[in-house]
Amino acid sequence: MAKLFYVIGPSGAGKDSVINQLKQEKMRNLVFAHRYITRRADAGGENYIELSNYEFELRHSLSLFSMSWQANNHYYAVGCELDAWLDQGLDVVVNGSRGYLDQALARYGSRLVPVVIDIKNQELEKRLKKRGRESEAVIEQRLQRADEFRSICLPNNALVLDNSGALKATVDQFLQTFMVTE
Repeated sequence: MAKLFYVIGPSGAGKDSVINQLKQEKMRNLVFAHRYITRRADAGGENYIELSNYEFELRHSLSLFSMSWQANNHYYAVGCELDAWLDQGLDVVVNGSRGYLDQALARYGSRLVPVVIDIKNQELEKRLKKRGRESEAVIEQRLQRADEFRSICLPNNALVLDNSGALKATVDQFLQTFMVTE
């Protein structure tokens, strides 16, 4: 059965870095879904498709998204190609949302594998300050939210990866758990 690797974690934990490094690995039957976001494409971070609010709503009304949610004053979605890839037996990696995890689990059941990119709060605070996108108050909120998320009950098949250290160690743990490289 094809798996949906649903990558989640606090902003600044390194989700995009882990995903980008996984893209460099030679893995059988693994594809990466991009997201559609109502955020300017030059805002930095992941590779995504920028949509206006109107275009997002239009695509949503036409059922062109497999999943969609709102977070951080933007709309996010993953296209319906995700379902086609899973139906073809491909494993798929998607940058998900902690707030949408329950809905994603309800839709995909045991095919969905939550991959939690975690990080020690001290390191998270340092990274958030370094990137300079958030105020001190927002950084404090993000640290609190990271603590709250650590206390939720995750499914038994969830993989929690500590990305406080070297990126290679984080990616290697994922590969050793789930993949066979070519």
